[in-house]
Amino acid sequence: METLLRGFLGVFAIAVSFLFAPGQAEARYASIVVDAETGQVLHGANQDTRNYPASLTKMMTLYLAFEALENGTLTLDKPLKVSRRAAGMPPSKLGLRAGETIKVREVILALTTKSANDAAVVMAEALGGKETQFARLMTKKAHALGMERTSFRNASGLPNRGQLSTARDMATLGLALLRDYPAYYSYFSTSSFQYAGRTYRTHNKLLSNYEGTDGIKTGYIRASGFNLVASVKRNDRRLIAVVFGGRTSRSRDRHIKTLLDRGFKQLAEIRVAGAPPVPRRKPGASELALNATDSRLSPAGDPENGKPIVTAAGMALTQQASLESTDQFQTTAFPSGHWGVQVGAFSMVAPAKQAAALAADSVPQILSSKPISVLSVSGLDGTLYRARVGDLNEESAREACRQLTFKSFNCVVVPPGSS
Repeated sequence: METLLRGFLGVFAIAVSFLFAPGQAEARYASIVVDAETGQVLHGANQDTRNYPASLTKMMTLYLAFEALENGTLTLDKPLKVSRRAAGMPPSKLGLRAGETIKVREVILALTTKSANDAAVVMAEALGGKETQFARLMTKKAHALGMERTSFRNASGLPNRGQLSTARDMATLGLALLRDYPAYYSYFSTSSFQYAGRTYRTHNKLLSNYEGTDGIKTGYIRASGFNLVASVKRNDRRLIAVVFGGRTSRSRDRHIKTLLDRGFKQLAEIRVAGAPPVPRRKPGASELALNATDSRLSPAGDPENGKPIVTAAGMALTQQASLESTDQFQTTAFPSGHWGVQVGAFSMVAPAKQAAALAADSVPQILSSKPISVLSVSGLDGTLYRARVGDLNEESAREACRQLTFKSFNCVVVPPGSS
């Protein structure tokens, strides 16, 4: 009997070691703090090592849900059927029963507050047919956003040795949710919601005890520790902070607050010093040469009324000249079917142009002859201007973004058709 027991325990240990194979998750603790306006990394520790994201995974499930709402595949009031598999998910869950339905709006709220695994599978099956297929869509979208070291295997974040991400990639996803779906981002601020006569409160305690917090998501499995992506806005500046591997939820929260406090102090020091809100580097010749009469620029354009501004690649105006001459630029987008890279979203046009020009100048072998586009979008924080360099194929866009990330730009790959 003792021999059989030892044999069983040996098999169990092998199974557990296979589920969380060493070398898959490279460092349990990781963190990053990013200036949401410029993409500048203010702090990083193990930010590119791969860890188990746990329920941070649901951020991508929600990204694809918001995408489906935008393109009309879903509506907020559409009822989604609960499968037997969804109903059988382990906690955290709503306790959905097979055969019943739940509205899309309720699924979204269940994911952002309760972090319900049964609701995650309901959404996955509604959009992907099967959760495994939906996970492939999640991974594909992650790579399109520039999350190159991320792979998803399920919609919830439940343990799987192939479900891996990094602090930098999760910051990228947080920024993408802010940038691409500002109309739905407010769901991450929900403190509680009611379903089937019960009230569910958010797991994100920073919403109530750290000034300026309006999202985003917590996560925990034993193999990951306590994870958190936080989005905080103070004095018109926003930081995205990520922590993987907290020992407890309280210690994780204390640590991310410390990182955010330091980050906001850095921003204040940068502002006092008058430093430009773009990654620091020596200006290229193109940044000093352009004036409003450059022959490659066409008249007519109005970024203040929501239209894009396009300039010749590698060119940037001084901030004063840019603001005075915004009506002199052609409002055109990249050719249909072409890829681009985005290096930030800004509250003003001028720094967006400068950031895009710096990016083009930083990877000249790929971007030196490519057009710069600054596209405006209305969101939670008012109008933002997305700085992009485009007219690329997929391979060139991914390589450019890889090189820009190495040079401390917060780069996102922009697939064809992205707004």
